[in-house]
Amino acid sequence: MSKQPNNMREWLSDGPFTLALSSGFFGFYAHCGVIMALERSGVVPSKIVGASAGALVGGLWASGLSSEFISKEILRLKRSDFWDPGLGLGLLRGKLFQTRLADILPVRNIEDCKINFSPAVYSIVRRKTISVKNGCMPSAIRASCAVPLMFQPVRVNNFWALDGGISERSGLNASHSGERVLYHHLLPRSPRNYTKTSEFLANGTALKTFEISSLPRVNPFRLERGAIAMNRAYDATMKLLEFSVDQETIVI
Repeated sequence: MSKQPNNMREWLSDGPFTLALSSGFFGFYAHCGVIMALERSGVVPSKIVGASAGALVGGLWASGLSSEFISKEILRLKRSDFWDPGLGLGLLRGKLFQTRLADILPVRNIEDCKINFSPAVYSIVRRKTISVKNGCMPSAIRASCAVPLMFQPVRVNNFWALDGGISERSGLNASHSGERVLYHHLLPRSPRNYTKTSEFLANGTALKTFEISSLPRVNPFRLERGAIAMNRAYDATMKLLEFSVDQETIVI
């Protein structure tokens, strides 16, 4: 008879699990702190899903890049690295962002990732969230991060897309029945944007939701706050691993 896991570390190590990373504007710094703690603890997911900020960090990690490399890349990020205004349905064209992604990603296509990866994007024509499972990796991540009015729409696999968190913040739509999921939820500014996860529990998914309550707000004009967010998320995730597995939602 197998021993029942007592804490989150044991639960995550007990078998394959999916890491879900929510949208949240410049919340990718906090997501990076989460994956650094997991990687250093030897707890690595078999699948990663994410929307917007979650798709960015999740995709970089899934591609085979180390969390340490990812942290160095985003901590040296400057506004000029992605700020490329141009005419179109959004302030920024997003081409600088995609070029930067293409330069650092070790794979070109989603299906070539080291860890199974599905970024969420919002189809403009179909008006629904879609999980992208193949095709150009830089384009899919760029589309998932294309905040309306800030970034222009992106063509992904023959359809036009915007930010994956527009209608569903979690990226959990790519999870399947029976999966064990750790979901890092970035708290939104508005309660209206809070993602309800009850629908994902109904299909037999074992879902553990993790929230960090004291993260600083990072934006293009306050990138220096990113290091604080990353460090706090790292410390919170290390604490998470020792929490009881009986809790469905953990707030630190």
